Amino acid sequence: MKLFGKKKPTHTYDPAKEKPIIHASICTGEQAAGFKDLQTGVFHEVMLIRDEKDLKEFLRRYGLTDIEKEY
Repeated sequence: MKLFGKKKPTHTYDPAKEKPIIHASICTGEQAAGFKDLQTGVFHEVMLIRDEKDLKEFLRRYGLTDIEKEY
């Protein structure tokens, strides 16, 4: 019996409908990675970015090489 396993992506990414974005706060510097719906503009947060390691994990998990930052 396994208690802890690898995390599976909680969100499926469709490049035709969504764009990967990092939402960054100007005031606090907090960053969240997720996807922005191209039609509605709604942001769906997937994970909190605390350091470079978290960013690399997000890019690896969704097979991305580059990501845009939005304030």
